[in-house]
Amino acid sequence: HVQLAESGGGSVQTGGSLRLSCVASEYSIDGACMAWFRQFPGREREGVAQIRRGGLPAYADSVKGRSTISADSSKNTLYLQMNNLKPEDTAMYYCAAPTTYRSCSGYSSIPPSRIFRYWGQGTQVTVSS
Repeated sequence: HVQLAESGGGSVQTGGSLRLSCVASEYSIDGACMAWFRQFPGREREGVAQIRRGGLPAYADSVKGRSTISADSSKNTLYLQMNNLKPEDTAMYYCAAPTTYRSCSGYSSIPPSRIFRYWGQGTQVTVSS
C-alpha cells in the first residue's frame, strides 16, 4: 500500500532554513502533482507548495520567495526547501499525493486538501524568535 514518510522538521531560529523530505513507497512521484501542506493547531490544513506535471510549481503567498519544492525521481522523494523561516511558519507539515495526476487538473493554484488521497504522518517545524 502507498506510504509517504516525511522527515527533516525540527526547531530553528528565525531566519533559519530546513529541508523537508517525503519518501514515497508504492507510489511513483514521477509526473505526479504532489504537494506540501501544513496545519496550525485548531485549523484546517493549508497548501504550501505543489509540484506540477509539466508546469511551474505553485506556492502559497505566505511562503513564495522563501520556499522551493522539488522532486528526485531516482529517490522517489519530494522535497521542500524552506529559507528565512519565521515564527508564523511553525506548524506540522505534511506531504500529500493524489490518486492520479488528473485529480489536480483544473486548479490554477494549490488544490484543496480533499483532492489528495495519500498523506504522510507529518513532520513538525518550530521556529523561535
